[in-house]
Amino acid sequence: MQSPISPSGPDAARHPNLAGSRWIIKIGSAMLTPDGVHLDLEAMNHWCHQIDAMIGAGKQVILVSSGAIAVGMARVGWKVRPHELPLLQAAAAVGQMGLIQAYERAFMSLNRTTAQVLLTNLDLADRRRYLNSRSTMRALLNLGVVPIVNENDTVVNEEIRFGDNDILAAMVANLLDAHVLVILTDQAGFFDRNPRLYPDARLISEADACDATLLQMASPEGNALGRGGMRSKVMAAARAALSGTITIIAHGREPDVLTRLTQGESIGTLLYPCNKDVLAARKRWLMGHMRPRGCVIIDEGAVRKLRKDGASLLPIGIVKIQGAFHRADVVECLDTQGKLVARGLSNYSAGEIHRICGRHSANIESILGYVSEAEVIHRDNMVLV
Repeated sequence: MQSPISPSGPDAARHPNLAGSRWIIKIGSAMLTPDGVHLDLEAMNHWCHQIDAMIGAGKQVILVSSGAIAVGMARVGWKVRPHELPLLQAAAAVGQMGLIQAYERAFMSLNRTTAQVLLTNLDLADRRRYLNSRSTMRALLNLGVVPIVNENDTVVNEEIRFGDNDILAAMVANLLDAHVLVILTDQAGFFDRNPRLYPDARLISEADACDATLLQMASPEGNALGRGGMRSKVMAAARAALSGTITIIAHGREPDVLTRLTQGESIGTLLYPCNKDVLAARKRWLMGHMRPRGCVIIDEGAVRKLRKDGASLLPIGIVKIQGAFHRADVVECLDTQGKLVARGLSNYSAGEIHRICGRHSANIESILGYVSEAEVIHRDNMVLV
């Protein structure tokens, strides 16, 4: 049996998505402002030339770019990233203008049109806004426009933050059914331990995106300008894998890195999807929902029914509820030990479930005075974890 982690390069025959047409390119702050003061316009122009060539060769490319806060810090003269949310938002507001202007100039010189897309977690958590975001970006791609995506740091707060742009890039990959996600960083790829601290660290050329040992190896530390770190990139790869997306972690300063990757060259680390069956779009949305509204605790019988039989969740299997949520909100199903079992759309509010939990579906109407559905969560609106 093949090990999930391999030091050898990727086999193109095993990864047909490498020949796919839709690519997400994520560029981190350390790549854009290596000195912490100025945008590296020469590097930006180089990446933009490669993206333009990719589009000319038939690829659809979405650029997820960090850097707004770093650029804003440079413009207002800060050397250290602040911790206060209003200051971070102010830096983002100042820096986003400079960042998007630089990209626009670079692509305009190539006669390529760009579009700015700013997102928060709420845009992808709300089903209607999620679908609107997907339709808009698909329209831009069909027009040959390069969407430049960033988190809307000017208005975002900790409650609606993606966490970092690695996770945002993975969610955009899920949103658009991307074939490949490329994360350009200041490391040559993923190592078995932090190469900044251990000179003998070994580069992992290929691995299963969902291999649990990757998170154990990953360093959570980012740099002074970014929030990420290798751990967030591994987590992003696992999330991107929900839509069958391959993730490649590579050094952004590698010469012609994007061109060579599209030609099939092995550079950096390739993390391939762990599941043979790609989740349907609706279930990917459920799985990627970052902040469910509450949870229901279910008994062992319900856990077996969900996992082995693919059944819906009935009120009789619910032990108790946590949180305040409404009908159609996303909720988590936990076993009695607190382990996540599933995630889905609730047919009832928290107050209603509190009244019917542990009871047969036939009793719902007599308890509530009405019945919406026999199931608390229908299997079509549920994804197992």
